[in-house]
Amino acid sequence: MSMLRTKSVEQSIADTEEPEFQLKKSLSALDLTVFGVGVVIGAGIFTLTGRAAHDVAGPAIVISFIVAAIACGLAAMCYAEFASTVPVSGSAYTFSYASLGELFAWIIGWDLILEMFLGASVVAQGWSAYLGSLMEQLGAPIPAAIGYGGTVDLMAVLLVIVLGVLITLGIRESMRVNLVLVAVKLFIVLFVIVAGLLFVNPANYSPFVPDAAPRDNGSGLTQPLLQFFSGIEPTAFGVGGIFAGAALVFFAYIGFDVVATTAEETKRPQRDLPIGIIASLIICTILYGAVALVVTGMVPYDKLDPAAALANAFAFHGQTWMATVISAGAVAGLTTVVLTLMIGATRIIFAMSRDALLPRQLAKVHPRFRTPWVISLIVTVVVALVAGLTPVGVLEEMVNIGTLSAFVLVSVGVIVLRRRRPDLERGFRVPLNPWLPAISAAVCIYLMLNLTVETWLRFLIWLAIGFVIYFGYSRRHSRLAKGGDLYTNPAATGRE
Repeated sequence: MSMLRTKSVEQSIADTEEPEFQLKKSLSALDLTVFGVGVVIGAGIFTLTGRAAHDVAGPAIVISFIVAAIACGLAAMCYAEFASTVPVSGSAYTFSYASLGELFAWIIGWDLILEMFLGASVVAQGWSAYLGSLMEQLGAPIPAAIGYGGTVDLMAVLLVIVLGVLITLGIRESMRVNLVLVAVKLFIVLFVIVAGLLFVNPANYSPFVPDAAPRDNGSGLTQPLLQFFSGIEPTAFGVGGIFAGAALVFFAYIGFDVVATTAEETKRPQRDLPIGIIASLIICTILYGAVALVVTGMVPYDKLDPAAALANAFAFHGQTWMATVISAGAVAGLTTVVLTLMIGATRIIFAMSRDALLPRQLAKVHPRFRTPWVISLIVTVVVALVAGLTPVGVLEEMVNIGTLSAFVLVSVGVIVLRRRRPDLERGFRVPLNPWLPAISAAVCIYLMLNLTVETWLRFLIWLAIGFVIYFGYSRRHSRLAKGGDLYTNPAATGRE
């Protein structure tokens, strides 16, 4: 079946050597780790911790972070194995093309475009909100018409344009800026943790696991899909609250997969990609756990402000000056998130264009900068328009469902490629295959079922648009459809 034709690993790697599509290799394991930390630690560390503790888990939110990290770590190991085996731009899209076939690759590529375009736009608006708060605290407020929630969010647009220029100039230059901003962000997060320890009251940790209670989780289209079909009412607190908290804070870890999109620009991908993916996840887990311990120790969990937990925690103790520090940290932190999501979006589209699932002209790289400049321009314009003109708050869950669907296919793909191509050199191997990848896929499916009915409906509409494009254009124009780019060994292509 032509829809399930696979692109061999050998052909994927050979494509990276074509002069007109060749990217510059300049990234190290440290660059990738900083890249991962930069995109994972964003607004979540400033807001999500308090919301999860206040609403569903109490002080046991620390355990929720550990549970979520274990679940996310399973997907991270699957990404690490694929990235070390197929060191090619495109992340889950490329991995699915090599293992599950063209249609699945298109679906996941289409989902990732949604995730990164919308994610970058949403975070750019969040950046504008924190910038407005910071400037107000500094006595220079931004006019309401051009700030967050204004007629045109000009601040978000300007951020996207500046970052668009940066990613066009080169991946190495982008990483240098990212390194500085991540260092600022980590310094402020660590400073908040150390300063917060001075105000911790051990009595706030009791009860560590509050008694279970009913939880209001919406109705109709706003309720989780699992609740819609099963009728099971979710609970808050207790043991169930710990797992509900894990499902909520799982999304604070999303972003490590963007590291895999830079595979072609890594000096030693078989070694450095697994290090970058797994090290960034470990660092973020430690920081999230520390923040959770501090904030629930500073303020009783039922008095935390779900919207701005850290700032509220210090204001609770009369330290309002810390709100300025936290806002500055959020501005630096969210800049790195927008930057890395825009880089990820360009690399996904680059890989799909090089395979001719999208017009190949888009994939041409700049002769001097060695970056896909046409795609960078398109990404910059689209993200700027969405961030500046669109109220995207109701679409934030779309980022999550796109990411989780990618996690599922990558986990399944590891199992398939192990069976289909056991001969391939793998710089990293997921232990206990196929059990751990299967558990990873099951956990991600469960988390998808906890997303709302309206999110699933929007997701299905997005997929329907993708199918129209695939069957109307991509299937006929694909390089594999023309036959000339198929690897000559039929066993390697999975078309025996």
